[in-house]
Amino acid sequence: MALKLEPGTRLVVATHNPGKARELAEILEGRFTLVAAGELGLPEPDETETTFVGNALLKARAAAEASGLIALADDSGLSVTALDGAPGIYSARWAGPDKDFALAMRKVGERLEAAGAEDLSAWFTSALAVAWPGGPAVVVEGRIDGTLTFPPRGDRGFGYDPIFIPEGLDQTFGEMEPLAKDAMSHRARAFAKLKAALL
Repeated sequence: MALKLEPGTRLVVATHNPGKARELAEILEGRFTLVAAGELGLPEPDETETTFVGNALLKARAAAEASGLIALADDSGLSVTALDGAPGIYSARWAGPDKDFALAMRKVGERLEAAGAEDLSAWFTSALAVAWPGGPAVVVEGRIDGTLTFPPRGDRGFGYDPIFIPEGLDQTFGEMEPLAKDAMSHRARAFAKLKAALL
């Protein structure tokens, strides 16, 4: 059978991050009824996989099983060339238990400085997984390349957005209009693939 997501379907978004939940809702263009895992009081599973795809799948399956709803999960992060791809899947963990991304961005800057890095290229990855309770799952990945800038600029977006300038532009994700970011981000690119697969 072809897997399809019908408009209006109630989906659980497997995230406890309000910024990510909001961004996913915007990218989904109001096609579905969304409820966040945090709102349902679902536990956050330990992210034990070694790839974005693995962790997205793990989160989607956990939320689908716990809620009985079709679940959408995103695992995403920033990878820095000069730091051998770090923080990568540990992007959220670099922000500590309080999700302090000012701290995380400072850590990136300090590590680049300590390494004497001149290469400031980096990329964001987003893996999106949709899982059916007790059933199949689909996972896709999107990526956007760019360069880092310090100090951080802009207070829009969330996470590492204020230090990331997408290729070909001069504004950080933190300075961009949310709609402009949503049109081109790693998450938007992953969603375009998901749309092609499921909608």
